[in-house]
Amino acid sequence: YSESDLSRHGLAAYARHPLLRTVSLDRTFYRAIDAATFAKLARQTPDDFRFVVKAPAEITDAVLRAPDSGAPLQDTPFFLDPRRALATAVQPAVEGLGDKLGALVFQISPLPAAWLRNSNALLDRFSALWRAVVPAMPATALTAVELRDARMLTPRLTAHLAEHGVRYCVGLHDRMPPAAGQMQAALAAGPGDFICRWNLHQGLRYNQAKAQWAPFDRLQAPDVETREALARAVVAALADGHRAFVTINNKAEGSAPLSVIELAKAILREAGARA
Repeated sequence: YSESDLSRHGLAAYARHPLLRTVSLDRTFYRAIDAATFAKLARQTPDDFRFVVKAPAEITDAVLRAPDSGAPLQDTPFFLDPRRALATAVQPAVEGLGDKLGALVFQISPLPAAWLRNSNALLDRFSALWRAVVPAMPATALTAVELRDARMLTPRLTAHLAEHGVRYCVGLHDRMPPAAGQMQAALAAGPGDFICRWNLHQGLRYNQAKAQWAPFDRLQAPDVETREALARAVVAALADGHRAFVTINNKAEGSAPLSVIELAKAILREAGARA
């Protein structure tokens, strides 16, 4: 199919597959979209489908970055700004997706040293954000935080998230610890739904994986250890009456659909072992 056909109709075809019950809307990280655009996406999916939506980078990145290199240029005026988050992230997604909003993920980009040194100021700003965002979200939708800087993953942060009812999103990426270590952080943030975005294979950059693995039609670097860790977390969450959201990038193992199938098999094995 052509790129234009996939752009117009691909989601509807995707959402008919029994294993593909959610999708991560990463485009919203680069540019906020309005409620009408969210609603158009929602209409292409069945009632049990859920969207994982990334909040815009203008809210989650402390600096504005050069488009070509990602180098920091200047401080952003809307970093963790509650009003901006409500206007550009929460309200359009809630209005457009309704019950199909599964999670809103605030992916915090690597922070400048000044923010890392001043953890009190950072947590104060987080608190103001959660006090605005969490009450505005539907009861069935998660508010979650994903990190791209391992130095931020501290017991103090996970306790803070638990206090505010915000889930820790396990973000599997070369900048972050492997799955097993992040699972402990998710548990420390308190009981509740499990959410993971498996973004990138350890040891690779996005451009490397894309250049080596396109057209993403087979598993290039099977990561059985990560799949089994995810299966354990998913089954544990479901056994406790919670939900689980896992989204997978082509650059995790080489083919996201095949990774989904192998993860489903691992979940069945784990559930069988527990029975």
